Amino acid sequence: MNTIDYDKLTEYLDSILDLGVPSVDLIVYEDHKQLYRHMNGTVDVDKKKPVSADQRYLMFSMTKVQTMTAVMQLVEQGKLSLEDEVGKYLPKYAKVSVEGETEKYPILMKHLVSMQSGLDYDLNRPGIVRVLKEKGMAATTRDIVDAFVETPVKFIPGTHFLYSLSHDVAAAVIEVVSGMKFSEYLKKNIWEPLGMKDTFFGKPQNDGLERLAAQYIVNEKNEYVPMDYSCSYQLSDTYESGGAGLVSCTEDYAKLADTLACGGTSAAGVQILKPETVEKIKVNLLGEASVYDLEHGMGRVGYGYGVGMAVLLDPKKINSPAPAGVFGWDGAAGSCITMDTASKRSFVYTQHVRNMGMVYGTVHPKLRDMIFG
Repeated sequence: MNTIDYDKLTEYLDSILDLGVPSVDLIVYEDHKQLYRHMNGTVDVDKKKPVSADQRYLMFSMTKVQTMTAVMQLVEQGKLSLEDEVGKYLPKYAKVSVEGETEKYPILMKHLVSMQSGLDYDLNRPGIVRVLKEKGMAATTRDIVDAFVETPVKFIPGTHFLYSLSHDVAAAVIEVVSGMKFSEYLKKNIWEPLGMKDTFFGKPQNDGLERLAAQYIVNEKNEYVPMDYSCSYQLSDTYESGGAGLVSCTEDYAKLADTLACGGTSAAGVQILKPETVEKIKVNLLGEASVYDLEHGMGRVGYGYGVGMAVLLDPKKINSPAPAGVFGWDGAAGSCITMDTASKRSFVYTQHVRNMGMVYGTVHPKLRDMIFG
């Protein structure tokens, strides 16, 4: 594995601030040792408060990494299989209607984890609107997830890739299989074992705003302007979004990243997954049509998609010096988590800016190549 040029890495992180990003934070681990950390910038609207080591962020889709870790724990224990029909746990999903099709089809767990369920990310699906109208902030994870399939899915499950609410459905399955509220399951099986003390589900009423970095958005004039703290994917007080609901901090996510990069065992020797299970997460589950969707719909050229995470399959296709097998995911405010089991190296990068397209196509790949290249 390469020796990281820390001076160049620091220089690059600081250059991101020049774009208008208020703050950045990066932690790099290798085999349970912290190799590097650099944070810079401010986290208040007045731009006077420096970013702190325990700064909180809305993690958005980085939540998915934890949801998929939980799914694979249950798979490892034999309580769940990726070949199971989702309808085995959620009867509303026994057979779903598909746009343009007269026949109904089952969704399998492997379709959920690999974003091949046919669901979309429309938070105004008629079922969601109905449930929230009837139950308001008391609507549970199960109430809302069951309502997703009141209208047809976009394609026959397993035939295409479409980024969607699939991992929210997986969270509901976890609740059924474990007999626990999703947050309780994560707390018992991931947060407490790894010492993640600053991770929780945000609520629409904005609980937990202390230490939350000001959130910004890039507007139509390419200006970085403050926005509210809301996470639109946290649909009710009791809903826990497996796809986008967590609040956390860089340090907590770095513990998870290091654990997965080291085959599922933490620095303290706590095993949350077996090494072979972590390797299963990295196995590409997409067929040719779905890879095309991933590359052209999300710009992830050279990547496949395993259990809820993108996996670098062909570095040469994008002229990347990083090795095949690097895997991870990102969030809507520009943060990302990236790991490599071969070198046991990982990094977590956090910022708090929405609608910044270049962070996915430029910043994250640059960090990947500088750290793993």
